[in-house]
Amino acid sequence: MSTAHTDVEQVEQANIAFYEAMERGDFDEVSSLWLAPADLGVDEEYHDPAATGVVSCIHPGWPVLTGRGEVLRSYALIMANTDYIQFFLTDVHVSVTGDTALVTCTENILSGGPAPEEGAELGPLVGQLVVATNVFRRTPDGWKLWSHHASPVLTEAGEEEEDESPG
Repeated sequence: MSTAHTDVEQVEQANIAFYEAMERGDFDEVSSLWLAPADLGVDEEYHDPAATGVVSCIHPGWPVLTGRGEVLRSYALIMANTDYIQFFLTDVHVSVTGDTALVTCTENILSGGPAPEEGAELGPLVGQLVVATNVFRRTPDGWKLWSHHASPVLTEAGEEEEDESPG
């Protein structure tokens, strides 16, 4: 039996692994970190996997995605259209109750798309501030993502203008 402290550390590592796999664009690793029906002991041949432990994901500005296939397709799409992404996680808080864990954090994201001109290495970098909630479930193979919900942090009107005004 694991201790509460060990559980928190394992969930923190699973959370970090998720963001690192996204940074590398490693779709197989991202897929392996999401809860699957087999993780819940569900035989997909005889049971509808959507009826048990449905995974869900909400990307900023997207509708709710449910079901492993739909969620993983969204990550494939994001990775295919993002040449560079880096996450700096702050305000990370982990709580574990039984076989369920909740992680809240701020995703300080730096990303860049395809180069606008042939020969250029990368398009312009864009920063974004997002708050996220990741729900994990304990499985025989470790902690797996059950749900991810990310929302943009809105800045107050005029805040950026003040920062850019001459001194």
